[in-house]
Amino acid sequence: MIARVTRRPRQKRIVILGGGFGGVYAAMRLEKLLARESAVEICLVSRDNFFLFTPMLHEVAASDLEITNIVNPLRKLLHKVEVLVGDVHQIDLSAKRVLISRGFRNHPQQIGYDHLVIALGSVTNFYNLPGIAEFAVPMKSLSDAIRLRAQILRHLEEANSECNPTDRQALLTFVVAGGGFAGVETVAALNDFVRHALPFYPNLCEEMLRVMLVHSGPVILPELGQSLGRYAQKVLARRGVEIRFNTRVKSMTEENVSLVDGLSIPTRNLVWTAGAVPSPLIFSLPCPKEQGRLLVNQFLQVPDWPNVWAVGDCAFVPDIRNPGKSHPRTAQHAIREGNVVAQNIAAVLLRRPLKSFSFKTIGLLASIGRRIGVARIFGFNFSGFFAWWMWRTVYLSKLPGLDKKFRVAFDWTLDLLFPKDVCAVYDFDHRRDFDHQRHARNTLWNNRGYQVTARQPLQLTMGDGLTRTDLLRAERYG
Repeated sequence: MIARVTRRPRQKRIVILGGGFGGVYAAMRLEKLLARESAVEICLVSRDNFFLFTPMLHEVAASDLEITNIVNPLRKLLHKVEVLVGDVHQIDLSAKRVLISRGFRNHPQQIGYDHLVIALGSVTNFYNLPGIAEFAVPMKSLSDAIRLRAQILRHLEEANSECNPTDRQALLTFVVAGGGFAGVETVAALNDFVRHALPFYPNLCEEMLRVMLVHSGPVILPELGQSLGRYAQKVLARRGVEIRFNTRVKSMTEENVSLVDGLSIPTRNLVWTAGAVPSPLIFSLPCPKEQGRLLVNQFLQVPDWPNVWAVGDCAFVPDIRNPGKSHPRTAQHAIREGNVVAQNIAAVLLRRPLKSFSFKTIGLLASIGRRIGVARIFGFNFSGFFAWWMWRTVYLSKLPGLDKKFRVAFDWTLDLLFPKDVCAVYDFDHRRDFDHQRHARNTLWNNRGYQVTARQPLQLTMGDGLTRTDLLRAERYG
């Protein structure tokens, strides 16, 4: 049975789909602009009950920050906005309603609207490559960062007790696909984290470690230009990161990653940052699209649907200063788009002129590990410690919530004084962990009461029940 949300008489309802930068900042701005308008209600639909500050996601994966320090509860940020936690399943533009599901039981609910803001963002694109969706770890959500950190520590633990050099090498080889901001910051943070963690594992050394970045172009961080890209390459190479240019990942199995240039890399660790596409719901909408995204006009309205608006990664926002081009899909643009769409919705309700969206990128910054960064601010290039300091200062200032700012600053201070934490306390999801599945499949009991786990098919003997070459770990049972 589908529950219906009934609206109060003569009230205008604004529904915002998506809890990312565009959606949350639109809701915050609308809350302020329409604070005195009792005839308007605002509703935000989000999959999570928190707002994730994605620029710091790689620091959670590298154990630099606690997971709750880069998230803010939506109900704390939005005091007068109705927050609905659930998944969006259908958008009916003709009937002006949205179908969502809420709770663990996926209870369906219909929500009517007068104005709709589509800010559903993007999802990871695996390009239907064999094994990538099954075995690779994306870096898009908080759960992805938690899973990556747990996998790193789990494989360090296993490698420390591994007696097979080939298997140990696969456990200690980390591949990151994608040479953009997410990929470079992730590989830099991962490299620092693993190398700082090695002293806790007496059977491991840096010579056993292999960290690789796979990039389809000739220079990493192409958005920053060749000069800063080459500087970042030199810094990463000096710190032990191997970079493969002009190639892409072709496929992945449980044992290796294959590249299109024919190279096969024995590894069980692939981090995927090489692609994103708009939310699948966008493709089902009867609206004009450009590059798979919803096409909007300069006021962020969807053509032919005057009360439907779109912002963020799912929207193709034209750059009125450069006809034919769109604004970049970055957090700083999504924030401004959310503010402008809120102003325009308020303008429609209050019968005022609409405002065109136009914004020039202020700057781009990237952290490339251990107090080194690269930045381009107002056309000027910066690198080294000063760029890293700017990265932390700028993003700390943009992090919502004074309490979160203090917590992050405190975590950064502790990171300067103490070694990184290597507790895998968040390793709770084994559903996609093929090592765990294989462990379950290959666990047998020999005739002396030992539990044995082998990576290759077991060969039984008349004596111990196993050959020594197949016995990798054994523990006394009973």
